[in-house]
Amino acid sequence: MIDIKFVREQFPALERDFVFMDNAGGSQVLKQVTNKITEYLLHSNVQLGASYAVSQEAGDRLKASTQVVSELINASRPEEIVIGSSTSMLMRILSLSISKNWVKGDEIIVTNTDHEANVSPWTDLEKSGFIVKIWQVNPESLELDIKDLEDLLTENTRLVAVTHASNVLGTINPVKQFAQMVHKAGALICVDGVAYAPHRKVDVQELDADFYTFSWYKTYGPHLAMMYGKYDLLKELESINHYFIDKDAVPYKLQPGNFNFELTYAVSGITDYFAELHDHHFDGKDLQFKEKLNKTYELISTHEEKLATRLLDYLNSVSEIKIIGQPSAAAEKRVPTISFVHKNFRSNEIVEAVDPHHIGIRFGDFYAKKLIQDLQLEDNIGVVRVSLVHYNTLEEVDKLIEVFKTIFKS
Repeated sequence: MIDIKFVREQFPALERDFVFMDNAGGSQVLKQVTNKITEYLLHSNVQLGASYAVSQEAGDRLKASTQVVSELINASRPEEIVIGSSTSMLMRILSLSISKNWVKGDEIIVTNTDHEANVSPWTDLEKSGFIVKIWQVNPESLELDIKDLEDLLTENTRLVAVTHASNVLGTINPVKQFAQMVHKAGALICVDGVAYAPHRKVDVQELDADFYTFSWYKTYGPHLAMMYGKYDLLKELESINHYFIDKDAVPYKLQPGNFNFELTYAVSGITDYFAELHDHHFDGKDLQFKEKLNKTYELISTHEEKLATRLLDYLNSVSEIKIIGQPSAAAEKRVPTISFVHKNFRSNEIVEAVDPHHIGIRFGDFYAKKLIQDLQLEDNIGVVRVSLVHYNTLEEVDKLIEVFKTIFKS
């Protein structure tokens, strides 16, 4: 079992008399992360690339941080990591750059389950003569049918944009299977991992993703994001940096103005924590970081499944409630981002009734607007979303359930 006391001690915000259950919107930050931000600013706050010692030290710190990030997601080399301010910005950069290598009439496939970060950058390309197709979720199963993808793919398809886990449905998509079909058709796959990365191990080589993006501020870190891209593909992209930056300068050509130094360094606090979480629970302190990750994420997913089971068991017992997504808590099927609607209440009414109890949950479309529209949930004011992570406790879930019972009188 996870040592929840140890876990919660790593997150200073959890000392407050407040229950954080809007984690898909932004998780709480590790003290290891805030310590590293302070450390960098106080001791390494210089420009990179100079000949003097402090600049060299700062560069070494950032290289080490990028290296451990590449190990976290199993990239083949650190240069495959592009740092940016947000997933939305990185997707926009990718779309602007990669589309310069396409011709009018080329096709892009997006889903109606994704956050707009992985939709709008592609649909906006219609203005430039590209064709965008929508891969619709099955309205009954609320899953993406791979047969529908097969029907959409043509010899003109250049890229398929899909989410690893929906930030509304919580459903984990079989990205590796999608990638195999996309590559067979001669296209590329771009994966939004924002709602997946806080909960499960990301292995970009195992998935065979061409591009994979997520945000650190939803993964226990600072307001920063990263995009993985296969090195050969990144080299082919047009530079969006200054004219004198070499096209082969990967990833710098995709990081105009460079990246945020202190936040990039601080990301290594997340990987430090994952290693510490392993060492606190298991033998094998001398194992390589990659070897520790498997057990760390197993520990996290097992605990999160217990949390999701407790909440979903209650929600499934209320006949007026409809789960928007997988009704099962099985860790292989979903992450603990749980959305629902109630027959007798609008979603905002439920959340506003919860607010006085010092529990943070949320309502709305969560920028997955096409999904909410296609499921005809706009009149409900979207869904109620309870997004849990491994620092939440069963006691917190029980507290929320008791509040729900007073609202629903069940």
